[in-house]
Amino acid sequence: MKTGNFARARGIFSFSYLAFQEYFTARKIVASYNLQALEQALEGLVSHITDPHWREIFLLTATMLRSADSLVQLMKQQIDALIAQDDYLQEFLTWASQKSRTIPTQAKDATVRAFYLALSRTPHIASHFALASSLDQGIFLDVVLDDLLVECAIDGNQDFAHIHACGDALSNILGIVLDVGLHKSLQQLSDQFPNSHQSKERFELWSQTNYSAWAEQVKMTVINYRNINQQWQFSSEQQQVLQRYYDANQLLLDCLHSNCEVTAAIRQEIEATLLLPQKELEDREWQ
Repeated sequence: MKTGNFARARGIFSFSYLAFQEYFTARKIVASYNLQALEQALEGLVSHITDPHWREIFLLTATMLRSADSLVQLMKQQIDALIAQDDYLQEFLTWASQKSRTIPTQAKDATVRAFYLALSRTPHIASHFALASSLDQGIFLDVVLDDLLVECAIDGNQDFAHIHACGDALSNILGIVLDVGLHKSLQQLSDQFPNSHQSKERFELWSQTNYSAWAEQVKMTVINYRNINQQWQFSSEQQQVLQRYYDANQLLLDCLHSNCEVTAAIRQEIEATLLLPQKELEDREWQ
């Protein structure tokens, strides 16, 4: 379906690159003759929230509505329902929420939750977005620690150069660790590492007999102190559900950031509860 940009001024739309079908679908929803019919039309629209072909219709409808409050609230409910019944995915969201609360940053909680969900799912690309996301010391430390653990866990690369690089990385990390207990534990592990001036033969002997246990100690230390690098094992179906969940949340944010009319209280509530597990959402209802 061919789509494109359209004018964002309220009530003015350009058809230069926008499919007529998308425009008239959105227009039909907005033109519902009474509140009940409009609510039913919006519920019908929201049922397509995981279908990428409906993306422009969502954005158009949000912009056309005199008030988009009901639409964005329905979208949020539908998104949360995508993973509400999967206990393992709820555990994943709970971990990210708990982790976000340990980071003293000025970034919004939802931003930090999104960061840690992404870090856990795609650790190999974490270094590419860490500094762009935040220069917060805690977040940056978690990225470099996670990168270290990924490197230490790589099988088949336990040669002199690779293992020596892991040792150097740990030494560099010690320079940015503020937590006294974590620093002491990592320093002890760093002290166990063979001196770079030792012969290659002695280094390789240490790696054959000690490296695996050493790497496991590094992993457990990081998990105990920083609560990262849990080995989440998602099924292929759960991976697909998570991707749909991510994409739907992105669509919701895109609607909120469009030229739509949403009251400040509803906007703040939605942004504050993005990516929260079901239990925390329910707890907020009783506050």
